[in-house]
Amino acid sequence: MKLVQHNDVVKYQFREYAKGKDKKKSDKGRQQKVEIKEDLIAEVVNFQKMKGEMDRALEQMKEDYVKNLSLRSSAGSIESLKVNFEGKKFELIEVAQVFRQNPKTISINMSAFPQMIPPVLKSISSSGMNLNPQQDGTMIYIPVPKVTREHRETLAKNAKTLFIKCRDSVKDVQNKILKTIKNKEKNGLSVDVGRDISEQVCL
Repeated sequence: MKLVQHNDVVKYQFREYAKGKDKKKSDKGRQQKVEIKEDLIAEVVNFQKMKGEMDRALEQMKEDYVKNLSLRSSAGSIESLKVNFEGKKFELIEVAQVFRQNPKTISINMSAFPQMIPPVLKSISSSGMNLNPQQDGTMIYIPVPKVTREHRETLAKNAKTLFIKCRDSVKDVQNKILKTIKNKEKNGLSVDVGRDISEQVCL
């Protein structure tokens, strides 16, 4: 599905594929457009809020993919590690400078908070990313492990998990909207209008 917005009209584009023996080449990838006015939706639900919540779910998935699905450990995935210190949790990026020194080494500068080096080392070692941090003064060096088949399989599983998380978040938004529409129908909203909007929400 592709959503294109022009002023107060939102256009949803989707592919319709033929099924069965009657499937023809001319039907493959045929585009159909379904138009619905945003102001009509706004009379029933908060369209911008709905769209914003769905967009945030997609952006979160993209961010999670970048941070957690690299074939090699990235500085981004290290930065987001949680560090426990004196009863509080911090992201590593809040207390250290993380950078890739070379393709095989990630460096962490702990000079701003040297007292947090022990919990940082513990967080890295227990991250599940098969990392072996090495301390040198206020610097921590992380050799980037070689890519193994097991690591690739783990990435594939994690990708599916993150996708399901995003999908469920979008479904939660859809279900809230559908519930709102049903309540509106009980209070006088046309069933036909409610059905049309429901179909658009669930495209």
